[in-house]
Amino acid sequence: MNRSVFSRPALALAAATSLLAGACSAPRNIVSTGKVTPRGEFRGGGNVSFNIASETISQTGATLKSAAEAVGNKDTVGYSRTIDNLQLAALAYTLDPLRASPDLYLRYGIYDRFDVGYKYAFGSHVFDAMYQFMGPTGTPERPQGAAGATYGSIGLQFATQRAKLPSIPYLSTISDALGFSASRKDLIVPLVVSHSFGPEEEIGAFSYGLVYSRSFLRYGFENQKVYTPGGKVPSLPEQRVSYNSFGAFASAKVGYRYVYFLPSVGVYYQNYGTYRLLNNATGKLSGFTFVPSVGVQFRVPNSRR
Repeated sequence: MNRSVFSRPALALAAATSLLAGACSAPRNIVSTGKVTPRGEFRGGGNVSFNIASETISQTGATLKSAAEAVGNKDTVGYSRTIDNLQLAALAYTLDPLRASPDLYLRYGIYDRFDVGYKYAFGSHVFDAMYQFMGPTGTPERPQGAAGATYGSIGLQFATQRAKLPSIPYLSTISDALGFSASRKDLIVPLVVSHSFGPEEEIGAFSYGLVYSRSFLRYGFENQKVYTPGGKVPSLPEQRVSYNSFGAFASAKVGYRYVYFLPSVGVYYQNYGTYRLLNNATGKLSGFTFVPSVGVQFRVPNSRR
């Protein structure tokens, strides 16, 4: 028998705040401008972003801790809606974790209008490329465009990570008690437009744009302790699901030639879809995600150009 499990109302903010810890997912803070890294140059830096997901706050409310502890302290547990809620909490956190996450990145300009980059987000590996379709391709040392020039670029990012719940006692209990495991991959396509402060972004830029992403999740529950009157509930074998996300962002880049300060904010909506749970139950998840970030960027010019 299928059971539809709907998200609960948002609970205490304090409970959600306690979940702001590391968990692996693709970083969605967009700090690129419409101007790609000029040929032969390097850009690098780091950011701290905050992933604030409405559905995850709803699913991991104040009652989760006591429910998880009750399950973890028993050798056998009777199946109930609480078991469904614990599974949805684990899935919501894996799909869109509440977290504060640092990342480090490096970019290199291969050709005029085309650069590539790598980002390490402490558990997530991101590879990407950007193509500049609008605006000049000079540098602050050899400008081709005037102050206020408009740039545009489009990119493709690929992120991969093994998804796991963070080391918070009651979330770890869910993972152990229900045998939860998951992995995910993400494709992200940012479209960026920016307006230069000074020639060739010498003192920075203001950027904005749209983001589309497609996420692919594998997950399963290896049940060891949940029972019904008819016996142990069968484990849920690996499931494969995917979903779309749509977002918009704005960012600033402020500094001079070699060092810049980068604040950014993005908002996303995603219908995560319907997920199979133990005992033939199902659950639906959807919501908004807010991603503010702050970072610093360093520029290494090409001395031979």
